[in-house]
Amino acid sequence: MPVLSQAIQNSDRSGKNGLMLSVVYVTALFFIWAFVTNLVDPLIKSMKLIYHLNLFEAMLSQFAFFLAYFVMSLPSSWALSRFGYARSIVAGLLSIVAGCLIAWSTLYFNAFATVLIGLFVAASGVTLLQVAANPLIASMGDMKKSHFRLNLSQAFNSLGAFSGGMFGASLLLKGELFQKNVVITDVLKAQGLTFVTNVYLDIAAVLAVFTLAVFLARNMITTHAPRIAQHAPSPFKALTSKWANLGSLAIFLGVGAELTVCSGLLFFLEQEHILNVPSQIAGKIAPFFMLFAMFGRFGGSFLLRYFKATNMLAFVGAGATLLCATVIATTSSTAHVLGPTVNLFGHPTPVTSGFIPAAAALLIGLFNSIQFPTIFTLTLERSTAPASATSGLMCMAIFGGGVLPPIYGLVAEATGSKSVAFIVPLLCYAFVAWFAIAARKAPIHAIQEGVSAGH
Repeated sequence: MPVLSQAIQNSDRSGKNGLMLSVVYVTALFFIWAFVTNLVDPLIKSMKLIYHLNLFEAMLSQFAFFLAYFVMSLPSSWALSRFGYARSIVAGLLSIVAGCLIAWSTLYFNAFATVLIGLFVAASGVTLLQVAANPLIASMGDMKKSHFRLNLSQAFNSLGAFSGGMFGASLLLKGELFQKNVVITDVLKAQGLTFVTNVYLDIAAVLAVFTLAVFLARNMITTHAPRIAQHAPSPFKALTSKWANLGSLAIFLGVGAELTVCSGLLFFLEQEHILNVPSQIAGKIAPFFMLFAMFGRFGGSFLLRYFKATNMLAFVGAGATLLCATVIATTSSTAHVLGPTVNLFGHPTPVTSGFIPAAAALLIGLFNSIQFPTIFTLTLERSTAPASATSGLMCMAIFGGGVLPPIYGLVAEATGSKSVAFIVPLLCYAFVAWFAIAARKAPIHAIQEGVSAGH
């Protein structure tokens, strides 16, 4: 460890090397919080079976996780302006470790409430990381390339999301408990709970090591972070800015739509008239939503160097809206065989018309890809409030990821159709497209802690 500390100090002495290493550390945060966040999707299925929950109750896992964004974003904004970027990042990582350990303790308490508490604590740390890392990566270098840097970091965020989903499907949906038509016993439930808790214990151990590395690099990160105002601005300052509020609403609906689709994909894909596959297979297919998002973010990072961010956001918002409409339009269709049998993760599956809505739902990830980072930077450039306050309000709006999935669950239960329930993300994506068009004529400024003039 002294060798690691010395290497970091040597890099700190070189401005260019120190900047690059700082960018690497901050980009790694995007991967980490996406990995932790997307474990929740397969966890929903685990909790549904282990604790015999309906879809709405199971979706409370997302609610507990994203409730932290609503409760902790403004306090995180205050903490960022008070303690700085590096110390805030370390605190956020420690909170994730604590949340994972609480989730692990469910092995002994055997209560769904313990899982929810662990998710809330871990998400509180993720919230602090989001509040700090988004404006931090946007400001690390040429301001003209802020959209590029944030989208590039979000591409690694998508990689973390895909990895978390695949990892979770492999371990959280492991065992006989998740086979079709199985008789669920207490022994199978206990086995499933053991798999869940062991996963969170392993994650806590890995993140503890990474947290130590970030702690050793704290001075280097501080050197390349935006200047913190001498007098910490009120986190409520963002509420006075028109564009901070509009951007936050776009984040609320955009993230809500993304998490609605992600959370419901496993249940959607495993249906008889869609893919008709076991839960673990559906759980391994669902993360391709985030893989498409990763491709979209890498591609979007390149295209944003040549096309206006507002035009790109309008295009992907409209595309996601149309894909949701495609899913809804195929609601009453039956699964007609269209082609030969294909192998989906070891499961022979005939190609049917159900592949069409399945592909449409998965491809939403491609169009969802650049929405969050682009909305974020567009809003930071237009907000009249300090960057930390605006970032805090937008991160609070990520709570949409906890509100809209249960609404999707209610609509699905009320209509008896998980396809019709796609009306929830459709309306959200339509607003994102409108926001992009409205932002075209708004004046912009450098991302900073001081208040800019005009909306």
